[in-house]
Amino acid sequence: MNIYKHEFKMNFKSVIIWSLALSLLIFVFMSMFSTIARDAELLNEMMAKFPEELLMAFGMAGIDMSTVLGFYGLVFTFCQLCIAIQAANYGFSLVSVEERDQTADFLLAKPVRRTRILTSKLLAAITGLTITNLVVWISSYLFINMFRDGRAYETKPLLLLLLSIVMLQFVFLTVGMLISLLVKKVRNVTPYSMALAFGMYVMSAFGGMLGEDKLEVITPFKHFEPNYIISNAAYDLPLVLISLSFIIISVAGSYMLYTRRNIPSAV
Repeated sequence: MNIYKHEFKMNFKSVIIWSLALSLLIFVFMSMFSTIARDAELLNEMMAKFPEELLMAFGMAGIDMSTVLGFYGLVFTFCQLCIAIQAANYGFSLVSVEERDQTADFLLAKPVRRTRILTSKLLAAITGLTITNLVVWISSYLFINMFRDGRAYETKPLLLLLLSIVMLQFVFLTVGMLISLLVKKVRNVTPYSMALAFGMYVMSAFGGMLGEDKLEVITPFKHFEPNYIISNAAYDLPLVLISLSFIIISVAGSYMLYTRRNIPSAV
């Protein structure tokens, strides 16, 4: 039995839905850019009257809505949230679905090591996320150039924004996987994935409002803040390294827990 193919087929429909949804999201928002950009000066003046803490909460502090990347940075914030939910969903379901359906013992009865099983499952999830990632890349370049209304933009900040998707996906995928192995039984992955993604997003928002730097250490939304990347054409390297450490710890912890996990048998 090819575990990788089986897992990928299980996720394929979900991958298509998430990819189309993200592509549609980018299309809808970017199609409004030319209209908004015409009145961007008034919009910027209006935004300047909002409390800075509120703008920071939604990653809109210092954004120039008349620029292509300034507007896309706002769109990308919503994309990040969707991408995080998708990755967390795959992470939580990686092992828990079979345990919930009591089919895990059938798989483990095969002459295959647990490390190989988990690796195959992980690679299948990564393949699905990579497809979504590619769709976001293609959609972003296509719709930005379609609706930029002749305005120029720098390629480097856009490239860095899109590259950050990979790290964001890996963080939520691996952390979700680790949590699912720490919990005795996950009956429904959706509440867990929504709680993890929205919890991190809200934490990022309140960190910006309260000026609490400690929250930046916890939430990957702050590690890859679109406004920072666009303004500096670079990553905040110390925060990126924290995300990388989350991934390494989560993967190592997941393999250790899965190889020692007591898998319930079907009754």
